[in-house]
Amino acid sequence: MAKSAQKVTLSPSRDIPFDKLMLSQSNVRRIKAGISIEELAEDIARRGLLQSLSVRPVLADDGSETGKFEIPAGGRRFQALSLLVKQKRLAKTTPIPCIVRDATSAILAEDDSLAENMQRAALHPLDQFRAFVALREKGQGDEEIAAAFFVTPQVVKQRLKLAAVAPALLELYAEDEMTLEQLMAFTVNPDHERQIQVWEAIKSSWNKEPYQIRRMLTETSVRASDRRAVFVGVEAYEAAGGTMLHDLFQGDDGGWLEDPALLDRLVSEKLQAEAEAIATEGWKWIEVSLDLPYGYSHGLRRLSGDPAPMTDDEGAAHAKLLAEYRALEEQYEGQDEFPEEIDARLGELEVAMEKLEARPLIFDEEEIARAGAFVTLDRYGELAVYRGFVRPEDEPREDADVHSGEQAADGQGGELSAGSNVDGIGHGTVITSAGQALGANVPDDEDDGALKPLPERLIMELTAHRTLALREAVGRSPDVALTLLLLKLVNDTFRTSSSAGSCLEASVRHVYMSAQASDLKDSVVAKLVDDRHTEWEADLPLGDDVALWDYLASLDQVSRLSLLA
Repeated sequence: MAKSAQKVTLSPSRDIPFDKLMLSQSNVRRIKAGISIEELAEDIARRGLLQSLSVRPVLADDGSETGKFEIPAGGRRFQALSLLVKQKRLAKTTPIPCIVRDATSAILAEDDSLAENMQRAALHPLDQFRAFVALREKGQGDEEIAAAFFVTPQVVKQRLKLAAVAPALLELYAEDEMTLEQLMAFTVNPDHERQIQVWEAIKSSWNKEPYQIRRMLTETSVRASDRRAVFVGVEAYEAAGGTMLHDLFQGDDGGWLEDPALLDRLVSEKLQAEAEAIATEGWKWIEVSLDLPYGYSHGLRRLSGDPAPMTDDEGAAHAKLLAEYRALEEQYEGQDEFPEEIDARLGELEVAMEKLEARPLIFDEEEIARAGAFVTLDRYGELAVYRGFVRPEDEPREDADVHSGEQAADGQGGELSAGSNVDGIGHGTVITSAGQALGANVPDDEDDGALKPLPERLIMELTAHRTLALREAVGRSPDVALTLLLLKLVNDTFRTSSSAGSCLEASVRHVYMSAQASDLKDSVVAKLVDDRHTEWEADLPLGDDVALWDYLASLDQVSRLSLLA
């Protein structure tokens, strides 16, 4: 015959006045964890007690009940109620819902306390996310939800963002097939279809790290820290209809701009507007480029301008900064190192003085009319304008006698005017460019007493003799050979074209990188090369081969070799 199942008897519930309750020493919870007593007290004050206390009668020595009850399970709730009583927000005699265990029960008090904590199942995070969504849908705002659960509004926004991930991915998270960190990474892009595409692409991959998920979800976007975004400004981008992506769970440098095409258009428009403003200065040309390649100014002559003088106000401000700087240096003179705040202040003063000392250059108006400027962005998203570059075709050209190669002495030489015939066919003038004869208009059969050119064959024979003589002479003088080499290489390197009529077949071949990063021109190495180039260019008497020869010949050997390098 089957044995009948024993029926379960539950402990009775009872309302007991608060002043009859006391915390049991059998409560196993000793370490504070989770929500603070103060927060729990506020929650009880707002919504009441959601869970009864588990109590046992306190017995006297003779085994009789004393009328007091100890609490082995529910100690934190009791402490929160005690705080409310202390704050006089709860009366001492308020009835407290309790489950009363029989004093003679075989179940130990420690057993009840341990079971209450161990048998408790923590709420799955996804259930919390969805609960927050339900509260919002029923009319509660983020601030209200945050206040009710003692979290910040940012935490509420994060939970709501997590609940907004694609439902298919939420189910995977519920089944522990995805970590919370991975789920958080998917919130960076609200496009559910794209989220699922990314998961399908990485779920079988060895790399399912959150950073990889974020990278794939934002790969078609532009960081707010990108120099283009900095230049235009996120506010202007959003005002033009651009949308943003944000990561609520970690620093995102301001987020990502979702419409790169719109951003590039805004950058182009703003650069063009800046160029139009600079054009009022009178430049012949302006080249606008988001990325200027390294060597962008090769072949162009750089104008040398004079720094603009400081205004009275700027001079006074600079003097004040300098006085403070020197006073601090004198005050801490002799110390091994400056205090941290003093060192920081000195750095601020240096930056402020350097800003005042970096004067804009003033150029000759005639030179401005033939020169141009480059307008671009630097690596930090600031407008960068490089002024004063003359292209070879805009350089002044001189009329010359086509036969003798010497500059005409009849007063007709000089700069080509806008109406000059570039083919060299002028009335009574022979025009040369870069030492090459372009043409003549004097008939061959007219004899006006002028010197006739030598026959071509005779010129070639004499040139051969001269070349051999020069070769022998240079071969006997290494010092002259080095000066000649330097003269040729300097002209090739620092001028727009090779020196005309050079007797040395040596040249500098500039190598251009067909593939280069956009920030190559701003790299440390590029700056070192450019600085060294600029220092030499400032010292060299370019444009006058005689003066340049004398300068090169006067250098000591170390300087000559340094220049050669």
